Amino acid sequence: MAAAFEDADLSRLAELHGVATSYSPAPGRDVPVPASAVVAALAALGVDAAGRGAVRTALAARERELRERLLPPTVVHWTGDPQGPAALAALPPGTRLRVETEDGQEPRVTEVGEGREVSRDLPLGVHRLTAVAPDGRTGHAHLVVAPDRLPTPPGRSYGLLVQLYSLLSRRSWGMGDLGDLAELAGWAGRTAGAGFIQVNPLHAAVPGAPTDPSPYRPSSRRFPDPVHLRVEAVPEFAYVADRERLSALLERAERLRAAVLDKGALIDRDAVWEVKRAALEPVLAVPLGPGRQAAYDDFRAAHGQALDDHATWYALAEVHGSDWHHWPDGLRDPRSAGTARARADLADRVEFHARLAWLTDGQLRAAQRAASEAGMPVGIVHDLAVGVHPAGADAWAQQDVFAAGTSVGAPPDAFNSRGQDWGLPPWRPDRLAATGHAPYRDLLRALFRYAGALRIDHVMGLFRLWWVPRGSPPTEGTYVRYDADAMLAILALEATRAGAVVIGEDLGTVEPGVRETLQRRGVLGTSVLWFERDWEGDGRPLPPDRWRADCLATATTHDLPPTAARLTGDHVDLRDRLGLLTRPAVEERAEATADAAEWLALLGSLGLLDLTAAGPPGTDEEEEIRAVHRFLLRTPARLIGVWLPDGVGDRRPQNLPGTWDQYPNWRLPIADRDGRPVPLQELTAAPRLRALLAVFAQAEGPTQVEGG
Repeated sequence: MAAAFEDADLSRLAELHGVATSYSPAPGRDVPVPASAVVAALAALGVDAAGRGAVRTALAARERELRERLLPPTVVHWTGDPQGPAALAALPPGTRLRVETEDGQEPRVTEVGEGREVSRDLPLGVHRLTAVAPDGRTGHAHLVVAPDRLPTPPGRSYGLLVQLYSLLSRRSWGMGDLGDLAELAGWAGRTAGAGFIQVNPLHAAVPGAPTDPSPYRPSSRRFPDPVHLRVEAVPEFAYVADRERLSALLERAERLRAAVLDKGALIDRDAVWEVKRAALEPVLAVPLGPGRQAAYDDFRAAHGQALDDHATWYALAEVHGSDWHHWPDGLRDPRSAGTARARADLADRVEFHARLAWLTDGQLRAAQRAASEAGMPVGIVHDLAVGVHPAGADAWAQQDVFAAGTSVGAPPDAFNSRGQDWGLPPWRPDRLAATGHAPYRDLLRALFRYAGALRIDHVMGLFRLWWVPRGSPPTEGTYVRYDADAMLAILALEATRAGAVVIGEDLGTVEPGVRETLQRRGVLGTSVLWFERDWEGDGRPLPPDRWRADCLATATTHDLPPTAARLTGDHVDLRDRLGLLTRPAVEERAEATADAAEWLALLGSLGLLDLTAAGPPGTDEEEEIRAVHRFLLRTPARLIGVWLPDGVGDRRPQNLPGTWDQYPNWRLPIADRDGRPVPLQELTAAPRLRALLAVFAQAEGPTQVEGG
């Protein structure tokens, strides 16, 4: 372990740049971070702290910069704050303020007096603020004017949670697609009374052999992955002249589908994309009609340089491989003359990938329309991953805002004593602030085009992230702070413009005050039944009336065992088979059995489960799972999520943290209790699923759950 922190000047320099010198894994416990982690984080922020002289020089420069500047790079004004932005309080009296609004309206000019009020009729948006002090000093800032709170769900509703790739139908090409999502939404909204469908991140993946199957390590978060396309739903598909070629590809797709649904094979994303790409080549060669061409032109104009960069990266990856760090020197810079020449030389491939992004965006919006037309008040809940792959398109195109030589992770905690390194480069908070958080704004705006709600993975990252220096273990990292006020203001602004709800994944260790701040701004939290205990009291399961209301309440998630596995102890057996247990299996099983029994006892005491003839947990797993969801309905949670595989008794987690090739993470189709894959057509007609969803129909009113 590197030496602990002792240098006062380095500590002060770190503080002024938002870099932590210690962290608290538990109340009352403070752990210093290695000085090497602080020096590395500062270096990633462009600050030389390698040596005492360098530290003193950098500290003096930072103190002088903060002392002399009139405005920080980004200023936030919440519309409900009568005092105005706090950053204006320090301006000298008589300072003249000029606001140029983002929509090009006439500039607003005012003068700072004793208070810090700005013009109250400023529209929502990100504007340009200029301050001119009486002594002639001038400062500029991005002024974010945001509503006090994000939109809230229209009433209380329940929904289905599903990993889209796992939702195969008899029409999909070996993995679930956006046509399947629209079908599920139409059935769940009209027949089952569901209010939303939550899916995994659908961000564009890094191509490769094999492709990283995790949806949480994407190439790009701004653009979706065309592997999710329903190819036959692309209008130009009907006009491809070479029908023989398409027929042969459809036969290959049928074999992929049959391998998964009929033979129990794992989902092979790479094989699916190989067939889809081969089919999309002639489909995209069909000229667009004038109306669709105009729509495509609008899409390209809306996304501008970002779409050109995205499509260029994929075109270059076809030639040079999917890690831009290994490309020829001239191509590693997206703004170089070499890249411009390559873009022109590969114009057809750039156009191909830009069209794919447009087509996928269109089918995503069609899925949201299908959900809305089916009566869903929220619709499709999309998932925003915490970061991007270091070799991918976003990291290449946005090198100026990513921190070099470091990655995001988590410090050691009660669940993982070694900490975690997720291998994702973090955004630089200083560069974000200097641009008015433009990359973040553009990302949110792109996702809200087709999202009824957005789940933000590791929402605590809006406040701070654990940076791990390259080559160091995750135990030797440190926290770097972001401008949470600005991040939340932009989130509120873009969510309000889209009329979308936001759910924050706030599980695990959370910094004091973060949940309260998120709740105040209208960001819903995430509550998972097995974790909801009275941790500050007797540790027993938390009664439903003590759960928070502003949350999505669920029985499980994609990273946890399905409810049937939790009740029967199958999750312990799985980890035992894979050698993942840290204690003797008999101890793990006893603890898991006691945990399940304690929850079932609470369900019985509330009259949600008949325990008079009950045996060990899992004896009547279907009724017990229904009782778990009756319990969730007893909580005040605004949204309640049902893990769709729970509706057919699937016992396998979609992802088993801590494994790579030992377990088929992200490659499992939804299956029944015996491991037999269940296609969408059978899933919606399954008596077990209908009985589970009837729990919500009975609670909500006369809605009946029937087969689809």
